Amino acid sequence: MIAPADLEHCHEAIRHGSLSFHAASKLLPARVRDPSLALYAFCRLADDEVDLKAEKVEAVLRLRDRLDAVYAGRPKDAAPDRAFAAIVEDFEMPRALPDALLEGLAWDAEGRRYESLSGVKDYSARVASAVGAMMCVLMGVRDADALARACDLGVAMQLTNIARDVGEDALEKRIYLPLEWLVEAGIDVNRFLEDPKPTKAVRMMVKRLVMEANRLYMRSEAGVSALPRRCRPGIYAARFIYAGIGGQLTAMGYDSISARARTSKLQKLGWLGQSMLLSAATMVMPRSSVLYAKPLDEVDFLVRAAARGEPTSSRSDTLISVLATLEQRRLEQRARLTGHPAGLT
Repeated sequence: MIAPADLEHCHEAIRHGSLSFHAASKLLPARVRDPSLALYAFCRLADDEVDLKAEKVEAVLRLRDRLDAVYAGRPKDAAPDRAFAAIVEDFEMPRALPDALLEGLAWDAEGRRYESLSGVKDYSARVASAVGAMMCVLMGVRDADALARACDLGVAMQLTNIARDVGEDALEKRIYLPLEWLVEAGIDVNRFLEDPKPTKAVRMMVKRLVMEANRLYMRSEAGVSALPRRCRPGIYAARFIYAGIGGQLTAMGYDSISARARTSKLQKLGWLGQSMLLSAATMVMPRSSVLYAKPLDEVDFLVRAAARGEPTSSRSDTLISVLATLEQRRLEQRARLTGHPAGLT
């Protein structure tokens, strides 16, 4: 059980650090809302550790160690770690799910870029759908079809984030647009990162991300009826609030370089009301056949891990490989600083 003081700390972290999720969480029942806020607080901590720190490799390796400590039952003496450890124990959280998030953050630390939209979805599966699958676990949902639709929602949210942040990412010399799209448009990646402009071609790429996100938002709706009744409004709210960011991008002509797409409190209240109405409708409407659509290839491993519910599964070969690469990079950095060959002490 999460200690009250740790839970309050997590509430405050999300209240200030993730406005969209904080708004949506108001519609979740307390038995799900409290652990979900703790989950998001730990995930926010993980993301900020990599995103905001200059030494990204060190940040990822520290997160690996903190996650190891959580699953060993000896979390770091910090509120998010203790709260997440309680979640792992109370809900038997499959290890593969937070490990997937760690892998996505390791890809960020590597500065990985993605050739195709499928590659972007691979990344989105790890940094967003993994969280959606963990949310299902908190709701007691292990049905593979419901999990697949939750993962659709995660990918859609991350594609929305990427579309919104093209300009901000470019300023940090990061790019998540599929590289093959830039090649098709005759845009040199490095020149774009040096001087990002909202050209027609770039705005068309943002539009393509928004359209794909919208398709997945629609698919994800079919899964809401498979969730516990009292959880449905909160998940609908998350779907509409994040999709609303895409709507703002559309209104801005898909220019996410000159300005940042934002939604207002009034809009959020409207989406919360819409979510309540749609949730009531799920009580009388038949389930959509879309619920049973095949999972995206990029999220299938998450669906299988959450459905099986293996709390102590070993790390994947791909995660082990990327962590080993980061370890080697850390050794090389230290060698340059100390003048000793990498691997020697």
